[in-house]
Amino acid sequence: MAVCGAWIRLKAPGAHDRILLVVTLSPLTASILTCVLLLFSPLSGGWAKDSLPVEPDLAARIDEQYDHESRLFLMLYSLHGDGHVDYVTGRLVHQYARNSYGDPVYQTEAYPLFYWWNRTMYNDPEQDGVNGNERVYQENMEFDLSRYRPCGSDRKPC
Repeated sequence: MAVCGAWIRLKAPGAHDRILLVVTLSPLTASILTCVLLLFSPLSGGWAKDSLPVEPDLAARIDEQYDHESRLFLMLYSLHGDGHVDYVTGRLVHQYARNSYGDPVYQTEAYPLFYWWNRTMYNDPEQDGVNGNERVYQENMEFDLSRYRPCGSDRKPC
């Protein structure tokens, strides 16, 4: 596609200077089209999803859990420091044991397989840290902490 003044030329792939469609736009229409394209382009940030922040420092960690079902070691963070879980990582566990004091010890991957942030779950199959190659696994979901901390028969937080 080439834009020349008020003309838009669309060429078929592989076609040598064969024009499929020529549209004449008024200056007002061209201006509106340009504004709309700039507003909604991924480069401008209009309607673009926030990018996943890097894994927080351990100082922001407020809890950790081991999910026996999925064999994931979960680290729960509070990015705002208010005690509310707003960032979670899940690492694959290779080995689980207890030390001489009875505390659990996990041998995990260096980087997470899953990230939960901003009501979105991300998958990082390469497990190479946050670098832009993470994929959205599921949107509009809350991390269900009650699954790991049930309290009583109604599963309300303690």
